[in-house]
Amino acid sequence: MDFLIAILASAVRSGTPVLYATLGEVISERAGVMNLGLEGVMLVGAYTGFAVTKSTGDPWLGLLASFFAGAAITLIHAFLCITLMCNQVVSGLAMVLTGYGLSALLGRSVIGETIAGMTAYKMPFLGDIPFIGPIFFQHNAMVYVSYALIAALCWFLFRTRAGLNLRAVGENPRAADAMGIPVTYIRYFYCMFGGGLAGLGGGYLSVVYAQMWIEGMTAGRGWIAVALVIFGLWNPARAALGAYLFGGVEALQLRMQAMGSSISASLLLTLPYLMTIIVLTIVSIRAGKGILLGAPAALSIPFRREDRD
Repeated sequence: MDFLIAILASAVRSGTPVLYATLGEVISERAGVMNLGLEGVMLVGAYTGFAVTKSTGDPWLGLLASFFAGAAITLIHAFLCITLMCNQVVSGLAMVLTGYGLSALLGRSVIGETIAGMTAYKMPFLGDIPFIGPIFFQHNAMVYVSYALIAALCWFLFRTRAGLNLRAVGENPRAADAMGIPVTYIRYFYCMFGGGLAGLGGGYLSVVYAQMWIEGMTAGRGWIAVALVIFGLWNPARAALGAYLFGGVEALQLRMQAMGSSISASLLLTLPYLMTIIVLTIVSIRAGKGILLGAPAALSIPFRREDRD
């Protein structure tokens, strides 16, 4: 039982950086803008958060800086895709290369250095609940923030007028524009907000999870986040489940390595990514049988206001 609790608690911690990026991409794609550049955005957020925390000694400032850094670099993607109407896939791939190069250049002098990040805090009463408490309520503050964010986004998307407007822009921007909804503004705002959450996920990696900077430390988590949006059917709660599933498999392979498993370490490292591929395959098979995935109808389609009529 203790082993299972340890794995599940590690799943929550390991899945949190991917969770932030996944939630950001859910919001961005709900507005009709696909951002395949999450890997690069997370790297920029990771370096920025680490650098600010190292210079100020305040992890909250570092995390805030990582959010704004992610939003700022995503503004480039938004401008290319929304204003210039460039291909969103090509722009996203360019963002990956930009994030890799920029973070590597700026972070060369601090590779391997460490900081004092956040410590775990057991929630009163909730942290003492048998089984549930150690898994969900004995973590750092950013994990608790992610819980609130999941609930807030579910409420916002499906229970508010602003959320309805956002979904309308992603489903039928021409009809939304005819109703007086500012399509371009909404796409810009939520694309940047989603990029900010991805940057926050990167900041979590360097400031809270690893508490150090390593070049390329996201290790493909940005790509996993893009895949988990599909797994979660563009729903924040389901996306969270996918993020924790990825975190659980990652935690399991780390624990197996620590226990001296006879399985090759290289093979164990592939387990989280292999699990993601298997899950996406299952989802695709279900889609092939006619089960609706729920992708926004106008995803990746540029909006030209003059085309409305």
